[in-house]
Amino acid sequence: MNKSKGSYESEISRAITQWEKDFLGRGSVSVKTDILRDMIIVILHGVLTPAEYAVCESKDGMLTIKKTRSELVESGIEDLKNIILTITGEEVKSFHTDISSRTGERVMLFKLFNDFEKRL
Repeated sequence: MNKSKGSYESEISRAITQWEKDFLGRGSVSVKTDILRDMIIVILHGVLTPAEYAVCESKDGMLTIKKTRSELVESGIEDLKNIILTITGEEVKSFHTDISSRTGERVMLFKLFNDFEKRL
C-alpha cells in the first residue's frame, strides 16, 4: 500500500521535530510540512526563546540571532538531508532556510532532484 501525501508530510514533521530536540536541545511549538512538486516546505512555529525575542528588538540583535540560528541548522544539514532521504527515498538537491524575528517562525525548504508529489 502506498502512503498518502499527508502521511509523508506528518512523518517529516515528526522527524524534524525529533531532530530539533536531539540536535538543538528543544523543539518548536508546532511543525507543518507541505510537499509541492519537487519541494518539501517545512514551517516551524515557536522556534525562538523569550530571550531571543528580547535580543531581536534591535536590528543588530536580530541579525545576530538569525545568523546564529542559521549556523546551528546548517551544521545539522546532513542529518536533515538523511531524514528526507529515509522518509521519501529522494535526494535533496538544495536546502534553504530563514527565520522570522517577528513571528518566531522558521521556514525550511528542501529542493529535491525529482518531482516527489507526482510519485504520490
